[in-house]
Amino acid sequence: MAEFKIGRLDGQPPRIRNVPIAVTPEGFWCCPSQAALQKTAKSPNQQGRPRGGASPAPSKASSVQRAQTISSEKRAQSTPARSRTNSDEQICPPPDAVSAPDPPKVAPAPAPEKRPKQHKISVGFGQLDTSDLKVVLYGKEGVAVKMIVHKNILAENSTFFADRISRQSPVSLLEVPDCEDVEIYVETVGLMYCKDVKQRLIKQNVPRVLRILKVAESLGFHACIMSCLDYLEAVPWVGDEEENVVSSIRRLHDEDHRANPLLKRVTSDVLANPPNDTLAHIIDLVLKSSEDRGRREMKSLVLKLFKENNNTYSNGSSADSCVMTLYSCFQNCLESLLALFRQASDLEALAEQSSDDKEQMFRKITLEADNLLWLAEILSDRHAADELTVIWAGQGELAELHPKIPVMHRHLVSCVSARLLVAVGKGEALPSKETRRRLLDVWLQPLMDDYRWLQHGCRWFDRTVVEDGVGQTILTLPLEDQQAVLLAWLGRFLKAGDGCPNLQRAFEVWWRRTFVRPYAELPGSSSASRPGQH
Repeated sequence: MAEFKIGRLDGQPPRIRNVPIAVTPEGFWCCPSQAALQKTAKSPNQQGRPRGGASPAPSKASSVQRAQTISSEKRAQSTPARSRTNSDEQICPPPDAVSAPDPPKVAPAPAPEKRPKQHKISVGFGQLDTSDLKVVLYGKEGVAVKMIVHKNILAENSTFFADRISRQSPVSLLEVPDCEDVEIYVETVGLMYCKDVKQRLIKQNVPRVLRILKVAESLGFHACIMSCLDYLEAVPWVGDEEENVVSSIRRLHDEDHRANPLLKRVTSDVLANPPNDTLAHIIDLVLKSSEDRGRREMKSLVLKLFKENNNTYSNGSSADSCVMTLYSCFQNCLESLLALFRQASDLEALAEQSSDDKEQMFRKITLEADNLLWLAEILSDRHAADELTVIWAGQGELAELHPKIPVMHRHLVSCVSARLLVAVGKGEALPSKETRRRLLDVWLQPLMDDYRWLQHGCRWFDRTVVEDGVGQTILTLPLEDQQAVLLAWLGRFLKAGDGCPNLQRAFEVWWRRTFVRPYAELPGSSSASRPGQH
């Protein structure tokens, strides 16, 4: 608001009136027009009113001018220039005087820089009456924290503060701009006043100690760094804390000698040579276990870990050593199973055994077959079952003895066949066509013999996956071999129905290849080279 002295026509002292003034986007001062002031001065209502009376009623011109002024203020608000008030007096001449010139152009006042509203906090440490230094932290969102501290305490514990104090001596105020973690910064400075920092850290959690460790490193607070490392070395790490701890420790520069014991929790000196002996020992323990629940749960766990870490032994000698260990275990289990099949198929020797011995022998058959299935699953998931299909396709004697063993004990052997056929059908194993044909010739018939039991006696058996894998394996063979295998299957399927794998999809593909779009004419043949011959 600005004050205007309006000349009175009756010669009496002028009356002072406040009117709004604002800055337009063009930079001009806006004030009431000369005509509006003259009309206001000539108003009889204003002239007849006593000086100390109530304020005069607004005239029509005043209302118009007020609206103009308000619109000017609204336009000013949409620009960086802000509305301001002017206390300078402007004197308007009487109406018979020469009309006043246009108001002078005034450069727009620079807009004040917008700063975020600061939240100021003051924190004191130690004896406040002896403090000789103030440290101001400027954090995010306008947070400013003033710490009242002591130079000697900070210089003794922090290389950062010691350097700042020595370079700016004498100094009574230090500023730390762009502080990322004001809360932890204040807490870390407070730890400089503690005699036993580790004892203070006991009540903290791992994420907070990692934050303290980061600030302590930036301050060069070595005692705090040591206490944080001791805390992290002793406390358990849960979930993602392990990765966060390891990444934080590896960022340390000057305390590597103290971080080594902590990193030994996740690293070993023998990592240069993969611990294949340990892996072989674990697998051997699982394979030799006779306790059902423990063996089942550990097989499931180890299989899951292998699937999650297929890249652990994905290259070079590590991969070769891991695969060799698995193949060695598979070969041992296979030899044991074959010996048990021979023993169980010898009816004369079997008749002389007691019922307990027979039960124990059949239980061993079940366990060894389950071990073979587990190892085949691991190798197939790792796409390392090529040689395994060759080994399994060569087990003609085992396949011949297979019908002599009760189906309730032998059905897991058929599961091994099914898993390898699925691996071939999915492309997890890439054996030669001779191996694929022999695998089907040797093991497809035993699989069909046990198929009904597999559907009803194995709750984890997936009929759709097995049938698709067997069908895809058949379709990888030459067309004549496809025909031989599928016709043999058709005769069995027409008799057993649901007790036989349903290979109709493979049969349809073979049918179309054979009858619908045969590829008998090869490029370059005589019939294909003659034009007009169909």
